[in-house]
Amino acid sequence: MLHEFLEANRLELAQRCERKVAARRSPPATSNGHAGVPVLIDQLTSMLREAQVDEGFREPMLLSPEIEVSASMHGGDLLRRGFTVDQVVHDYGDLCQALTELAAERGQKISVDEFHTFNRCLDSAIAGAVTEFGRQRDELVSEAGAATLNERLGSLAHELRNLLGTAKLAYAAIKSGHVAVTGATGNVLDRSLDGLADLVDRALADVRMTTGLHARLVNTALADILDEVCIGAQLDATARGITFTVSVAPDLRVTADRQMMSSAVANLLQNAFKYSRTAGHVALTARIADRHVLIEIADECGGLPSGPPEELFRPFAQRNRDQSGVGLGLTISRRAVEMNGGRLSVRDVPGTGCVFTIDLPQT
Repeated sequence: MLHEFLEANRLELAQRCERKVAARRSPPATSNGHAGVPVLIDQLTSMLREAQVDEGFREPMLLSPEIEVSASMHGGDLLRRGFTVDQVVHDYGDLCQALTELAAERGQKISVDEFHTFNRCLDSAIAGAVTEFGRQRDELVSEAGAATLNERLGSLAHELRNLLGTAKLAYAAIKSGHVAVTGATGNVLDRSLDGLADLVDRALADVRMTTGLHARLVNTALADILDEVCIGAQLDATARGITFTVSVAPDLRVTADRQMMSSAVANLLQNAFKYSRTAGHVALTARIADRHVLIEIADECGGLPSGPPEELFRPFAQRNRDQSGVGLGLTISRRAVEMNGGRLSVRDVPGTGCVFTIDLPQT
C-alpha cells in the first residue's frame, strides 16, 4: 500500500529530494529547498490512508484543502529566501521522481488509482505554491515601483518576464506528464497567458505615450475601434460569467489614435469585468451629447471605494480587495484619452457600481 510505503520511507524521500536540489546547477541550489516536502509527504500519507478501504483503494473525489494551503505558505517562504519560480516547481517534481525511483529499487507496487491520486495532490501543491509565489512577487514589484515613468515601465517589464516564466514552467509540468492539462496547474497556465496579453497591450500604449510620440490622429468610425476591442472583451466576459452588452449610436466618427483609444477602452473593460460581481452586467454605450462623443462603461462592482474618485487614476493605486496586477490600467487609460484631446472621468452609482466616461470632441 502506497501510504505505508510513504510513511516508512518519509526521511529517505526527503533526503533524496534534497540531493536533487543540491545537484541542480541551474538555477543554483539554495539551502532548505526541501522544506515543504516532508509536510506534503505527511499529508499524502494521511489522504492515501483514508482512501484505503477493505476492498481496495477508492480514489477520493476531493483533495484535502490543507495540501494547497501549506503549499501556498511554502511558495511564499521560497520567495522570501530568494528562490526562483523554477525551483518552486522542481521542489515538488523532485518528490514524484524520488518516489518512482525508490519504489522501483524496493519492488514496491503502486496501483494506477494510487499514483493518479498522488499526482493530483502534486498538481494541487504546485498550483498553490506557484500562485502564492506570484502573488507575493506582484506585491513586491508594486511596492518597489517608484513614481517615475521609466521605473513604472521597468516594473511592467519585470512582471511580464515573471508571468512568462510562470506560464513556461506550468506548461513544463503539464508536458512532463505528472499533471493533467485540465487540473489546477492548467488553470495557472491560463491565468498567466491572460495576464501576458493584458500586460503587452498596456505596455505598447504606455511606451508610445512615455517616449513622447505624438498621437496619430485619424478620422475614423468609432464602431471600427470598438468592434475590434469588443471581440476580445466578449470572450473575457464569458469566461468570467458576466453579461456584456454594447450599444453604439450609428454614424459616430472621431479623430483619434486608434491604438491608444483601443488600449484605453480595453483597459476600462478589463477593469469592469474584474471588479463586477459574479453573473453581473457590464454595458458599453457610445452616444452624442452637446457636440461631444461619450463612451460610457458601466459595471456592477457595488460602488466606488471610499475616498476621492480621482485617486483611482493615480499610478499603483489599488483600493479594491482584488490586488492582482500593478495598478496602472486606469493611469494609462487616462493618459491615452488625454493625448487624443479627450477626458476620462468616473462617477459612482452607490450600491450598484460605477460608470467610466470617455469624453471626446465630436468630429
